[in-house]
Amino acid sequence: MKAQSLWLWAASLGVYAFLYVPLAVVVLFSFNDSALNAEWVGFTAAWYGKLLHNPEMLGAAANSLLIAMIASSTATLLGTMAGIAMHRYRLRFMPLLVLTPVAMPEILLGVSLLLFFRQILDLTLGMFSIVVAHIAFSIGFVAIIIRARLAGMDESIFEAARDLGATPWETFKRVTFPLILPGVVAGFLMSFTLSIDDFVITFFVAGVGVSTLPLQIYSMIKVAVTPEVNAVSTLLMLLTLSMIVLASRFAPDVLKGKG
Repeated sequence: MKAQSLWLWAASLGVYAFLYVPLAVVVLFSFNDSALNAEWVGFTAAWYGKLLHNPEMLGAAANSLLIAMIASSTATLLGTMAGIAMHRYRLRFMPLLVLTPVAMPEILLGVSLLLFFRQILDLTLGMFSIVVAHIAFSIGFVAIIIRARLAGMDESIFEAARDLGATPWETFKRVTFPLILPGVVAGFLMSFTLSIDDFVITFFVAGVGVSTLPLQIYSMIKVAVTPEVNAVSTLLMLLTLSMIVLASRFAPDVLKGKG
């Protein structure tokens, strides 16, 4: 093996170790039989059982799941329509409007939404403001997946449906929607993952008395990183990875950057 290849492999392994070793440490220490979590003492799964008897954690998990379901469902509907519109009409301003929240830094988007809710709408921050914020930044991701899915299709299929007498709605229902359905499902899974993991934007728009899993984890680590924090982080990590794997099954070309 050439020296250049050795250096390339070494650099690649170093990058992957930098990314994944901390995650492995979090998983490992979620089984640590020590409340201080300063060193490895022994193996236990008690911290996962303790999570089931933590009302604050269960409440935050319920909030996260509810917000993610509502936000991802709405974002999938609106993002699908936006993706179809971008592909069909190719208006210059539409990609700018739809994709700007995707490219915008999260802290800037969070501050903008906070000012919009409080200074313009005079809205009390809470569950509703979180759902709206999550919908706003998820629509662009769904639209990207749908537009990429449509871009790889043969336009003659839709023309043939219209030539055979199908109305625009029948063409969409019988031809377009079945073909883009994997992209729709992938968009839903992606937006669900983004919603349930989000911390920065949620931190700005949550208000008082409303907590999600990322916010609850943040409040816990301000005191100490206990095995209970590692346990809930591990479960959240597994949920996120499962969603990403499922999304990649439905739209592999899009998520691999080939769309």
